[in-house]
Amino acid sequence: MRVRIIAGSRKGHRIAAPKGTETRPTGDRVREAAFNLIGPVDDADVLDLYAGSGAMGLEALSRGAARVTFVESDRDACRAIDSNLDKLRLTGARVVQQEAGRALALEASSGRRYDLVLVDPPYGDLDRVLPTLDRYLPGLLSPDGLVVVESSARMEPELPSLTMRTSRRYGSARLTLFEP
Repeated sequence: MRVRIIAGSRKGHRIAAPKGTETRPTGDRVREAAFNLIGPVDDADVLDLYAGSGAMGLEALSRGAARVTFVESDRDACRAIDSNLDKLRLTGARVVQQEAGRALALEASSGRRYDLVLVDPPYGDLDRVLPTLDRYLPGLLSPDGLVVVESSARMEPELPSLTMRTSRRYGSARLTLFEP
């Protein structure tokens, strides 16, 4: 799958995705729709969970985010993110190779706050990870922060401790936005 940066300082640049079927990069159309819903990300502190190729976080950096923490458990995917960061000469990134639940617990205990949290787990794992997300995300969000969950279009993710702002379908994907 060919993936490119949609907007910002690195608009049009292609990025690499790890080979194989483990990673499903967010398509250009869905990524563009997500950032249209999110709005400006200038100087934002972003957490990209289940980062995969890093497409969403790289897009945020290209659009002016100050910092992005990429969390991904797969070693090859982390290498792809590092390679993309080098290729695009983007700074302000931290790549954490760790299971997302463990990373969330550590981030929460460190007192960090994020303006934007991007969540794109394997679609089949979403029901299993929602309770962990619901437990940790409220404490990680800045007061006007936003959580964007990408899921299968058939799923309606729920995070009871947050307020759903909107949920929209784009082909086989659904974007659901939550706020404190």
